[in-house]
Amino acid sequence: MIVCYAPGGGLGHLTRIRAYLHTVHGDEPATILTGSPFAADPRVLGPHRVLPVAALPSLRPSELVVDAFPAGIDGELRSLPRGARTVHLARLLRWDAYAALLPSVPIRFDQTWILEDLRPAHAAHLARTSAACGPLHLTDPPDLVDPPYLIDQLSDSAHPQAVWLVAHSGPDPEIHELLAYARECASLEGCRPRLLVAAPHRPAGLPDDVEHTDRYPVWPLFADVERIVTAAGFNVVRQLAPWRAKHRMLPFPRRWDDQFTRAARARLAGSPAPTATTA
Repeated sequence: MIVCYAPGGGLGHLTRIRAYLHTVHGDEPATILTGSPFAADPRVLGPHRVLPVAALPSLRPSELVVDAFPAGIDGELRSLPRGARTVHLARLLRWDAYAALLPSVPIRFDQTWILEDLRPAHAAHLARTSAACGPLHLTDPPDLVDPPYLIDQLSDSAHPQAVWLVAHSGPDPEIHELLAYARECASLEGCRPRLLVAAPHRPAGLPDDVEHTDRYPVWPLFADVERIVTAAGFNVVRQLAPWRAKHRMLPFPRRWDDQFTRAARARLAGSPAPTATTA
């Protein structure tokens, strides 16, 4: 039994775990331990079972996958189940802040997969505490939803404007910040696009001139829009790599995730897109 430990409350952990299971295990059924409300959406985890994080001591996994945080999101992981092959999925963290949570006897992993460039101290810690450490490129499972006609509907002859997509899972104030940033970028480019927000629910106070879709996954829409405006989370930056030239990023402060460094790296990697910062 594959068990994945993903206690964060957002959508990013679940998207990454689903991509890992597809990439490495060919979507072999697994058990996901999470408290994220997004796990209730059957589109997010597909065939995989969901249990609360507290169920871990009662399980006997053959493989235990720990997402993002080597000691858990709050430092709650002090040991791992015996007999399980232990795997860690490592992405960029604000390591100087997170490292204070590490136990005095560090958790050791059989395999650490490096999903993006890490800070040197973070990478050094994982190299010391992992039997094997190497890069992994994630691939999302295929989109099983009918082909999206939404973009064609928005771009029909009656509404010839280009479509700009704002994609974010929330919270609502951040969606509004991204929408304002999209309008600012459009003004600087001298255009007036139709705006489409992709979010799990229609944000409160969304202006009447902005369309909304709760489509998941959202990445199938990327190829058909003029611009995509997002935060700088791991999954969306990864998914938008083929469309970097039309990606606009507004990084947000997070407790452990370093969206500002990720956005700066994406820009240096060849994106001409401007990157804004929040106050």
